[in-house]
Amino acid sequence: MFFCHFVILLSIYTTNLKNSIISKVEKEFIELIKSHQGILHKICNIYFLRDPYKEDYYQEILIRLWKSYPSFKNQSAFSTWLYRVALNTAIDIIRKQSLLPKHTDLSKTEYNIANYKNNSESDNKDKLYLAINLLSDIEKAIIILYLEDFNYKEIAEVIGISENYAGVKINRIKTQLIKILNHG
Repeated sequence: MFFCHFVILLSIYTTNLKNSIISKVEKEFIELIKSHQGILHKICNIYFLRDPYKEDYYQEILIRLWKSYPSFKNQSAFSTWLYRVALNTAIDIIRKQSLLPKHTDLSKTEYNIANYKNNSESDNKDKLYLAINLLSDIEKAIIILYLEDFNYKEIAEVIGISENYAGVKINRIKTQLIKILNHG
């Protein structure tokens, strides 16, 4: 659903451009986004799980990806580039939100993640998203990449840290998530 809106916006944006190269680039971009849209949904679910503007943020990430696409030079995998742009956009959105008036969040114990009774796969995914949502922005970015089977070197490249530090952070994050999931 989110993606369809973006394709319409992209078509309107490029309709006035008569250059055939643009339509080739547009088609290429749309195909790449279609094949990687699961990544974008994960990022939105991690950073904006219960935010009523999640769809808008998804659109904003897509627009930023489109505007940045000309700078993609195939020096890394498309998914690595997509993660870098999408995560930076999500973090930028959160930073902008921090300038807005604050609302009171529930504490970790009030979330009471460990008391979920249904063990279906969907509920487990929701529990994991809730637990990840309690992490810092950088920790969220690292664990998303890790869950997508990025190796330490790739994670370090996307986040801008050393490969060794990426490994250390992943181990600490896993320990933290286990604590949250087991004890709430």
